[in-house]
Amino acid sequence: MIAQCQCGALTATIAPGAEGALVMCHCVDCQRRSGSQFGSIAYYPAQAVTLSGEAREFTRPTDNGYSFTNGFCPLCGSSVYARASRTPDRIGVMAGAFANPALGQPLRSVYEQSRHHWIDLPVEMAHFQAGREG
Repeated sequence: MIAQCQCGALTATIAPGAEGALVMCHCVDCQRRSGSQFGSIAYYPAQAVTLSGEAREFTRPTDNGYSFTNGFCPLCGSSVYARASRTPDRIGVMAGAFANPALGQPLRSVYEQSRHHWIDLPVEMAHFQAGREG
C-alpha cells in the first residue's frame, strides 16, 4: 500500500501485511496541520514504512511533554507522515495520503474536547476527551 503527496514526489510505502492503527485527532494542532476539522493518521511499526522523496519536517511540542513531527512535501505542501517522540517505534501515515476509502474506520478518537459539534462519531470507537489517557 502506498501513500503519497499531491504531486507524487513524497511517498510512504507500507510493507505487505503490516497492521496499522488508525486514529482520529480533533486537537487544534491537527486541525491546523490538516486544514480540516480533524486529522486522521494510520500508525505502523517503523520498520514497515519506507519513506521516499524529499521531505521537510516541522516539530512541535505536545501537551504531555513530548514532541510531534509532521513530514510534508516541499513542492506541494501535502502532509504525508508523522512521528511522535512518545512512540519512536511507530510512523504515522496521513490517512488522506492513501486516498483509499477501504482504509477503514479509526480505532479511537482523541482530543474530543476540541471536536466540532456537528461531527458524529460511531459509539463503538474508543473516545478520549484529551489524549489517549484522558
